[in-house]
Amino acid sequence: MMAAAGLALAAAACGGGGEATSGATVVAGFYPLAFAAAEVAGAGADVRNLTPAGAEPHDLELTPRDVKSVRDAGLVLYLGRGFMPALERAIAERAGPSLDLLDAVQLAAGAGGKDGPDPHVWLDPVRYAQMARAIGKALGDEPGAERLARRLDALDAEYRRGLETCRRRQIVTSHAAFGYLGARYGLEQVPLEGLTPEAEPSARDIARLVGVVRQSGATAVFSETLVSPELAQTVAREAGVETAVLDPLEGLSDDALGAGDDYFTVMRANLAVLRKALGCTG
Repeated sequence: MMAAAGLALAAAACGGGGEATSGATVVAGFYPLAFAAAEVAGAGADVRNLTPAGAEPHDLELTPRDVKSVRDAGLVLYLGRGFMPALERAIAERAGPSLDLLDAVQLAAGAGGKDGPDPHVWLDPVRYAQMARAIGKALGDEPGAERLARRLDALDAEYRRGLETCRRRQIVTSHAAFGYLGARYGLEQVPLEGLTPEAEPSARDIARLVGVVRQSGATAVFSETLVSPELAQTVAREAGVETAVLDPLEGLSDDALGAGDDYFTVMRANLAVLRKALGCTG
């Protein structure tokens, strides 16, 4: 399949003009893009994920080897608008095609607030399927993209059934990563912090957040993988509620990858956690 991809790359220039380099290596900014590319292209695909397992993609600094990989790749997949600034700078210096997958989906009006547009579109299976189709078009493998899209359609149906009847509809999260997922399934995200999870709240902020949790009627505060759970744990303890973990799928740990986890297993685990915390039935 990647032989066909190599023929298609020169015509796929989206965000970087010029001819594709020889070979068909696909460089992806972080896990969801690498997973989709590998699923679309199939066995034997040469897909490289720039973000190491267990690392946050937001602040990734590229090594000289990374920069060379970006320069020489047949296609680079990324999310633009400041999500991975170092990668965007490297892409600006390459001649081959690069695909900004935020252009493949319709972003929610006003999503993200002061921290910029919300990039967490892959947590919505419908939008992720749109991204898969854009990757398939760029690689010249639209049948592979449709196979992935059908699996995502089935996942979307599981979420709709699983979250249709819940006693609560608000999810209190450690930062604002789940807006697209919530909007798709009629849930209201109540983030403790914005899109950037590194913010350090003051004691006054903590007291305000405890009040937000109590007012929401939530029974759990969600922390997430790859980010310290300290804020969620502190707020939950002060508010007298439990903590639970939602995975934003920005990257999987070595242990998770070794256990065979992937986008679909993690999304189904997220669904189970949501159902329990929200008191869903059926």
